[in-house]
Amino acid sequence: MIDLKVIEAERTRLRETYLHADRPASSARGMHHMALLSSDVERTIRFYQGLLEFPLTEIFENRDYQGSNHFFFDLGNGNLLAFFDFPGLDLGPYAEVLGGLHHIAISVDRATWERLRGKLDAAGVEYLTESGSSLYLRDPDGARVELIADRLGEMYGEPVV
Repeated sequence: MIDLKVIEAERTRLRETYLHADRPASSARGMHHMALLSSDVERTIRFYQGLLEFPLTEIFENRDYQGSNHFFFDLGNGNLLAFFDFPGLDLGPYAEVLGGLHHIAISVDRATWERLRGKLDAAGVEYLTESGSSLYLRDPDGARVELIADRLGEMYGEPVV
């Protein structure tokens, strides 16, 4: 059995030790791109560009693996979601592992969130709605995607930046 009081005490300790109101600015400029794996380039493009409305911005050969594609989708604000395919490598299905991807949370405004929910329904894509602002779904290769109606820098109406 998980001792929730011990976990909360540790969370409080971590917050008090590391979370500072006077923290310095980040050394990073932002996320350039996050790269995932695709088993089918066209299916991935149809899902992210056609269904979720994230425009494809570029596709070229992966510099590290001849014959592999590296392609990018615009997530707004200069952020990109990228994919590689690795033809011939026989990659296994998505698996949640330590150090691996849990989900990608992508912010959309409320009207877009509602429109995309309708498109998911029409396409028969299963999703889970949480907290009235999050839609959790899986992409064609099983990666979890969250479409969240919260503003960038907020979670459930609370600032996280």
